[in-house]
Amino acid sequence: MYETHFGLTEKPFNLTPNPRFLFLSRTHQEALAHLRYGLENRTGFIAVTGEVGTGKTTILRQLFSQLDESRFRLAMIFNPSLGVMELLRSVNREFGLPARKRSNPGLVEELNEFLLAENRAGRTPILVVDEAQNLEADVLEQIRLLSNLETDSDKLIQIILVGQPELDALLARPDLRQLAQRISVRCRLDPLDQQELCEYVRHRLQVSGVYGDLFDDQALAAAYRWTGGVPRLINVLCDRALLCAYAGQRHRVSLADVRQAMAELGPARRLLPGLRSRLSRLREIFAAEKLSWYLGAATLLEVIILIWLVGTFL
Repeated sequence: MYETHFGLTEKPFNLTPNPRFLFLSRTHQEALAHLRYGLENRTGFIAVTGEVGTGKTTILRQLFSQLDESRFRLAMIFNPSLGVMELLRSVNREFGLPARKRSNPGLVEELNEFLLAENRAGRTPILVVDEAQNLEADVLEQIRLLSNLETDSDKLIQIILVGQPELDALLARPDLRQLAQRISVRCRLDPLDQQELCEYVRHRLQVSGVYGDLFDDQALAAAYRWTGGVPRLINVLCDRALLCAYAGQRHRVSLADVRQAMAELGPARRLLPGLRSRLSRLREIFAAEKLSWYLGAATLLEVIILIWLVGTFL
């Protein structure tokens, strides 16, 4: 609608993932390097955490696009509500196995035979489990047991757990310490800082054909305050701000346009991702040190702050 008005070749802030718009912040670059290291060196378990909209899926897409398909086999599980048997069946099906066995040991045996065959062929199977913070403890334990499938020299399967910051707190639980100890690579994706937000907006505009500063400095500062640096929210807000400027027949997005977009979109229901991430880290530390009183206090503090924020935004 507004593309011609601003001289754009396409919409710059679509939510649909597009590799041409890939922007790697500092933490994204670090995560990508750690992920590549973990897979290339068969470290076994990898954990990727980040708030909703911070780019976990984007990073994984980029990683898998760089892998040699002749050396890796990929299976992805998106349903965190699976029970143990359903998980095993889903894993086998994702790897192209018939999953005929009707017992957990039979399904694991079927998977093990496949993994051994892949190892002999020089390929590394990768299992990605999304929304892992919602998995039940018995399912996580079964995933840990899958990592026991190995030869004398190699891990037969690489497992990537992907989730929101609550995954860190979950893995800090005493009953899951064996799983936590298996995780050799941890990647945490943080929201963009204010400078990165400016670079992110400029990058997406350039990919769409505009090389000038379409958003003024005050507009970008307001966008940072509303979005907290979360890329998905940046896309939503900037798209609406461009529409507001277009409706007013202005050729540059001002603070007034961003404020109008914020008013139309309503409160940013992000509940300060950066704060939630930091509180989650505190819970992880307290749990690891078995400081139960502080763990409870940190959780209570988070609840109080989030309730206050909801009231503030509403």
